[in-house]
Amino acid sequence: MIILAGATGDLGGRIATELLNRKSKVTAIARVGISSEKKMKLESQGCRVLEVDFNDPKALSEACIGGSVVISALSGLRDTIVNAQTQLLQAAVSANVPRFIPSDFALDFTKLPADWNRNLSFRNEFRERVDKANIKVTSILNGGFMDMLTGKAPFILFKMNRVLCWGNPDQLTDWTTIEDTARFTAFAALDSETPRYLRIAGDQFSAKMLAKVMTELTSKEFKVFRPGSLGLFKFIISVVKRFNNDTEDLYPAWQGMQYMHNMYSGVGKLSQLDNDRYKMKWTSAKELLHQFLKETATH
Repeated sequence: MIILAGATGDLGGRIATELLNRKSKVTAIARVGISSEKKMKLESQGCRVLEVDFNDPKALSEACIGGSVVISALSGLRDTIVNAQTQLLQAAVSANVPRFIPSDFALDFTKLPADWNRNLSFRNEFRERVDKANIKVTSILNGGFMDMLTGKAPFILFKMNRVLCWGNPDQLTDWTTIEDTARFTAFAALDSETPRYLRIAGDQFSAKMLAKVMTELTSKEFKVFRPGSLGLFKFIISVVKRFNNDTEDLYPAWQGMQYMHNMYSGVGKLSQLDNDRYKMKWTSAKELLHQFLKETATH
């Protein structure tokens, strides 16, 4: 029995599907007030859906009873990543669930300076709590979600035939698709011998290497566009944040810029990879971008 919080999100939904494909029993914990459409979708896939008030410790603990692992795919700001996850963690411990997988899907935030990336600082704050809990914890670090390369973040400037880069264009970065991350998480959930951290990257490349891939895929010459140093980029981020400090927005412009800086600086680079732990075929950037360009060409 897998207890999954955040199953209504993109990553959580895919984790649920991967687990169900492996004949696992999945209980999806949803906050009270989940839409009937989302609830019906999960139930039609085979999930047992429980609406739970996270502020009710007893109800949350009862929802976790019988679980072999609790997976959190929750997404949000401090109230979610720190507070709600702490409530979920305490419920898992209270229900004697042996394992917990937090919503840590990111680059290696344990290496980042304090308060340099807001959203990842929340994960570091929760890390201090989860490491003190009486439960086995496994965090899955996947670098950046490779799906961002398809125009969801300005790494590739398609209309300009450029790949944006701050700092060193030869700096390697780690990337994994959401789908591959979900599949690996499902394998890890069914593996009782997981270590504290599992690090994965479906592909690793630099800005120069990405420009070469785009040139091969489009037959157009893509070049690296380097506006300046990482120091300049950091200064620009501070200015953007000063004038657009929306504390309620999960992904304001400056937050995405912080993550881009973390990747290009190499500070959050994964030190080792656990790609071979399970039998998986990993999606490369070339494969993802080939499919994206094929689909956009037909529209």
